[in-house]
This record gives sequence, C-alpha cells and structure tokens, in this order.
Amino acid sequence: MICLAGYDLCKSYTDSNQTINVLRKATLEVQESELVCITGKSGSGKSTLLHLLGLLDSPDSGKVMIGGNYVQSTMPEAASIRNLELGFVFQFHYLIEDLTAQENVALPMIISGVSHSKAIANAVSLLNELDLAERITHYPNQLSGGEQQRVALARALINNPKIVLADEPTGNLDPEHSNEIWDMILKLNQERGQTFVIVTHDVANASKAQVTYNLSEGKLEKR
Repeated sequence: MICLAGYDLCKSYTDSNQTINVLRKATLEVQESELVCITGKSGSGKSTLLHLLGLLDSPDSGKVMIGGNYVQSTMPEAASIRNLELGFVFQFHYLIEDLTAQENVALPMIISGVSHSKAIANAVSLLNELDLAERITHYPNQLSGGEQQRVALARALINNPKIVLADEPTGNLDPEHSNEIWDMILKLNQERGQTFVIVTHDVANASKAQVTYNLSEGKLEKR
C-alpha cells in the first residue's frame, strides 16, 4: 500500500533575477513499512523535496498524496496532518533546552490533546525502547549528540506517525554515533514496520534501504 507519494513535483526559486529550477517533475512512491533513502549532492534539492512531502512548503506544480489523499500545506488540516501522521527528524535535534528528554518527547502528544500523564508515560516507554531509560529526566545539554538525536527520533515517533521524514539525521554526528542512529532506524523499520523517508549524504548507510533515489539537476531517479 502506498502511504506517501509525490507526483511531478516542480519547485523553483528566483535568485538575483535568475530562476533556479530545484525540482523538475520529481516523482516517488513510498510503500507502507518501507525505508526509502534520497541521496544527492549538497544543494541538489533533497531538503526541498522533503519539505514538500512533509507539507512544510508547497510545490509550484504537482501533488502530494498521504494515505491516498491529496494534501496541500495550505489546507486548514495541514498542521494536524503534520502532527499526527508525519514525524520529523532534522540534522539538528531542535530539542527545547528547558524541557527534559521525556518532556520533549511527550510534547507533540500533549499538543494533540492527550493528557500530560499519559503523554509522559508513552514518552518514557518509547525512550526505554530507544535505550535511553537512564536519561529520561536529563536536559538536552546533559546528553551526548547521539542521545539528543535519539530523543529527537523518539519525539518524531510519539504520535505513531504513518511516515517519519528525516533530513540528514546523522549529519552532525561522529561516525560512532551516526552508526548508532542508523542501527536504531533499521531496527524500528524492521521490527515496528515504521516507514522512513531519509535524505542523506551517507551512501553506505543509504544502501541498506529497500529503495534508494538519487536527486541530480532537479531529476529524481530510482537506483
């Protein structure tokens, strides 16, 4: 079953009176429980594509489908879709420094209307699953880079999203912590059936995905 798709996505920007065509009719389909990686050179438009798929931006033309439904970032329900059906992990963790690990993870669930106590309980359970049982009451500045990114991953998973979109999730990490995050992603994909779409420069780890696309000169090609 296709849970996420982008069809004929085009996106351009104007810089100093010059039009830059970032995406030229990019098309991809993501099946439920797939791990999909998108590779390409820096500046090739990978993050732009992820932002379109995640309803953080709108294409000039083309369409995005989530769960078989046509969606747009300008729809009134877009914020709810982003919170409940999509999870996001970025290169920088974007954790709230004044909140503990468990509070950071629980926040999207609290925003969705779940009680504070239930959200915290679910956050603790998820952090335990990601091998952070002893760090749940620590603040971001008390965690290592790999731990911070695992907390960010838990936050992306807390509302049991259909798809997790990750933009260079290990870009700020050393090789050891990078491998930890990739191992965790692979485990979640294989054991939970969690669907991932990951933008990465890491060709070696991208090769572990079921499907890999390469983005070059605005064209998206399946490898």
